[in-house]
Amino acid sequence: MQSKNILICPLDWGIGHATRCIPIIRMLLGANMNVIIAADGRPYALLEKEFPDLEMIRFPGYNVTYPESNGMTLMMIRQTPQMLSGIMKEHRTLRQIINKKQIDLVISDGRFGLWSKNIPCVYLTHQLMVKFPGAFTMFEPLFYHWHCRVIKHYTECWIPDFHGHLNLSGDLSHKYKAPSNAYFVGALSRFSKNPSKNSNAEKYGLLVMLSGPEPQRTIFEELVIDQLMNLPKLNTLILQGKSEETTDRQLADHIRIISHLSTNNMNEALLSAEMILARPGYSTIMDLVTLSKRAILVPTPGQTEQEYLADKVMSEKIFYCEKQQDFNLERALLEVEKDYNGYGIQIPDNQVILNRVKGLLKV
Repeated sequence: MQSKNILICPLDWGIGHATRCIPIIRMLLGANMNVIIAADGRPYALLEKEFPDLEMIRFPGYNVTYPESNGMTLMMIRQTPQMLSGIMKEHRTLRQIINKKQIDLVISDGRFGLWSKNIPCVYLTHQLMVKFPGAFTMFEPLFYHWHCRVIKHYTECWIPDFHGHLNLSGDLSHKYKAPSNAYFVGALSRFSKNPSKNSNAEKYGLLVMLSGPEPQRTIFEELVIDQLMNLPKLNTLILQGKSEETTDRQLADHIRIISHLSTNNMNEALLSAEMILARPGYSTIMDLVTLSKRAILVPTPGQTEQEYLADKVMSEKIFYCEKQQDFNLERALLEVEKDYNGYGIQIPDNQVILNRVKGLLKV
């Protein structure tokens, strides 16, 4: 394929938007594309470490803050003017980047303003609709229609899921009709069941995979560590999800804590662990399904998407879930043994995304 300049832009809310861009970047590099990454915060640090030879651009997000407890919806509503201002600003910034870097295609994950009338632009999302709590559910159809109007600005919308009954996102991408420019491209994961033939990864009874925005990431980390101290026989690895740091220390004889691992090393660590403890972020669920791992999932309080996904996988007997305010690790480890065996489906290795890129670039 003739080399083209492709801009990859993940949202900076957690690192899930960035991690699922990794397999896309790999596909593009394998097809001789020139990839430029535009990101900020932890996504920037993560992708810079994963692809040290690629050009990186600082591209700020919407600078949204999160509460220490429930009340996520009200806080997000209060920050709507700030987000709208951020969308307009990133749209203007994109025009400058396109002209300066001679961009041929933009692929953005979760960023509303990265579309252009001059070149093809792709919007990646697994949430055509957003789950609202309690009395706020009346706003779900309104957001869906607004979201569809945003999506129509883009050349294509890619949904990282499967079309039909057997899917991962449930209502988030299947309750309402998908826009006419939307395509289901299958699950996206940076991991593989066979990353290395000569893995020497240490075996762990539990691998804790922390992620998400602060302060909830730290609150959950402290809760988990406190409970692990009472389980001295459980050999545990804690991955903090801090791609900007280089921590690696033994917290106790049975607890090792690492700020960040490369994709290959994390892949091997996940495969070597008997059980995973994580947030039910959508990217995490795609990773767990790809690796056929068993897991305990604890949604971020007030984050309705994670709460919905937790209820979905729990009711389908796929993963065991508990609320953070009631979380008891010892109990969860017993409950997960009863009847929670993962998805048990094979993720196809397809070329859907690469074929879509070829079509958009007309090569």
